[in-house]
Amino acid sequence: MNKSDFSFTLPEELIAQTPLERREDSRLMCLNRVTGETEHRRFYELPDILRPGDCLVMNDSRVLPARLLGKLRTGGAIEVVLLRDLGDGVWECLTRPGKKTKVGTEIIFDDGELTAEVMGEAEDGNRLLKFHYEGIFLEVLERLGRTPLPPYIHEELEDSERYQTVYSKEVGSAAAPTAGLHFTKELLAEIESRGVELCYLTLHVGLGTFRPVKVDDIENHRMHAEYCLISADTAARINKARAAGGRVICVGTTSCRTLESVADESGNLSEFSGFTDIFIYPGYKFKATDGLITNFHLPESTLIMMISAFAGRENVLDAYNEAVRERYRFFSFGDAMLIV
Repeated sequence: MNKSDFSFTLPEELIAQTPLERREDSRLMCLNRVTGETEHRRFYELPDILRPGDCLVMNDSRVLPARLLGKLRTGGAIEVVLLRDLGDGVWECLTRPGKKTKVGTEIIFDDGELTAEVMGEAEDGNRLLKFHYEGIFLEVLERLGRTPLPPYIHEELEDSERYQTVYSKEVGSAAAPTAGLHFTKELLAEIESRGVELCYLTLHVGLGTFRPVKVDDIENHRMHAEYCLISADTAARINKARAAGGRVICVGTTSCRTLESVADESGNLSEFSGFTDIFIYPGYKFKATDGLITNFHLPESTLIMMISAFAGRENVLDAYNEAVRERYRFFSFGDAMLIV
């Protein structure tokens, strides 16, 4: 298939720049993946839509304060975004401007509490930086780092917690699993009180999620590997819900990718920790996912290809064009879609 098969016209003003005052007030388009029919609701109505016995699977990864503003020892400002922990204080990083960060370059953050040396170059021109500090690295990051926002968001957040899900726990993502941003603790409690099972797994989202598809034939696109984890307890609870006839509904493409990476051919899950680079596009047969809650994605992105595999390309593009006509908000701080 060609990447242009997943294109649609998106007015720039529909790209949400800020979150709504109340998370659960976002709009919710419900898409029947068999018939293509749509219904327009609000996210706070989700408890009325889900069924007792359903299993809601959520990604509890938390966004690392991975954006650091530093300066070169020789002068000049540098922005660093941590991408992947390679161990022993070495991280794969995105640096801006990249041409100023040659091997051997030293970068100073704040008053020198944290420094880094460029050790080499990784794929796509990313740099390998070795950090020097005293104490615990995550605590240093909490003091000096900022939340990295997607490139299409141009405004700084007043409250960085609005780019975290209310159930985020495991620090390690470079970007939020944004389908979960619509939930509040109160809404989750109401959903659970209706007999819906709540399960959590972890996939640490890399900036590769924003990487454009550069090849025309999408089968030649390669995904960046991301770390994911499913506990034995979560696997058992999801398997039990499926065996009892409940629907497994993934909150976000990251939860779905994790399940589909781990499930066997019959859809059963087991304990897992490791990396996945699964690329799901039309023609893929889903093994463990019955429903999906997701935001509205970028044209020609791997994310719209994935939901097209789940609901059918024509159904998805028709729904997206309807969302544009109805002035839905798109991307990370935008509205949501429930596909069942």
